[in-house]
Amino acid sequence: MMRKLTLTLSAAVLAMAGAGTALATHHRGEHNPDGDGAVTLAEMQAHSAEMFSKMDVDGNGVIDEADRAARHAQHFAAADTDGDGELSQSEMEAAHESRMAKRMERREARHEARFARLDTDGSGGISQEELAAGHAARMERHGKTGGEMHGDHHAGSKDGHMGARHSEHGNRGHGPMMMLKRADADGDKAVTRAEFDAAVAAHFAKMDSDGDGTATAAERKAAHEAMKARWKERRESE
Repeated sequence: MMRKLTLTLSAAVLAMAGAGTALATHHRGEHNPDGDGAVTLAEMQAHSAEMFSKMDVDGNGVIDEADRAARHAQHFAAADTDGDGELSQSEMEAAHESRMAKRMERREARHEARFARLDTDGSGGISQEELAAGHAARMERHGKTGGEMHGDHHAGSKDGHMGARHSEHGNRGHGPMMMLKRADADGDKAVTRAEFDAAVAAHFAKMDSDGDGTATAAERKAAHEAMKARWKERRESE
């Protein structure tokens, strides 16, 4: 007989997985739907509104413990396919495989969009000139010069060199859970839509260093580096 995992343990595992998925979505910069590397306040607000709606399960305009419990229950119910209140090993594995499949679908969609941007003549293939143009455009979005472009170039990365990491997408302080913590100004462990919107606007203002209403890739990277420096200082002072 297949060993069963307890309800509490399984719910915790699923909750962590669900939070991880949401964080990954945010880190990849999907609040920048036009893919130009720059983020406007409107784009960030649209993304955050969708995020808030998903987390506000009961739709009462407040994200609190009841919503978190409801989301955990939803994740568990989706995985508990036989409805017996426990997750078997096979159900856990199936839930994991489902998450991986959805993640792969999103990744493939992003790759297709990048390819389409590079294939400017619509030939179905990318020429050396198109590859170079895509690389130059990406470096320009990041505020880098020709010399820096040469030093940063790695064959097969995103938008012309598919192995380079986008440091601004690896910021673990920008996920929904962290945003909720920042938004909870009164510390009551409940976040209203007004509090959430205010936190989003404050976060954008920190990134938009020149105040022109657009956070460029270079500004986002600078904000990320500044945050990393603050984290390092805190760790060293502990």
